[in-house]
Amino acid sequence: MKTTNMLTPLLAAGILAISSAIALADPGHGLPGEPGTAENVDRTIEIDMTEMAFDPDVIEVQEDETIRFVVTNSGRFVHEFNLGTRETWRSHADEMRQMMQSGMMTTREIRHDRMREADMMHEDPNSVLLTPGDTGEVIWTFSGSGEIGFGCNVPGHLEAGMVGDIEIQG
Repeated sequence: MKTTNMLTPLLAAGILAISSAIALADPGHGLPGEPGTAENVDRTIEIDMTEMAFDPDVIEVQEDETIRFVVTNSGRFVHEFNLGTRETWRSHADEMRQMMQSGMMTTREIRHDRMREADMMHEDPNSVLLTPGDTGEVIWTFSGSGEIGFGCNVPGHLEAGMVGDIEIQG
């Protein structure tokens, strides 16, 4: 009986680890859509990141539309534009916390050399991590329906309300 009780949490942890690895291997991270290409962009949307806010914070897109998000960090702190869901953001939180605690990033700078050394480069197709004053882009093709939004996964920022919604119009 004790063995069964111990195996259940171990089995659950193993399934969670495998599920996480599969989710990270998926270039779309299970989101409605997939990374887009520059030659297929239908429209460009400019996003401004300030202290704990996105402008705009609600975006409407059409199904099968490819959007180029041009993201500018006009705030004073490092911010991230990350297409995702509450679930994907929760799964990414530990990695971001580890990056902050280990000095790969601070509140105002990103240390790419330390990220490379730790093999934790932040290069997912659904996000861009920017220092104050920097601009980056994410190109995404939206398809189907489902929950999707954008948020900043820098520790404390999502919790402070740095999140936006995307409404996919069929």
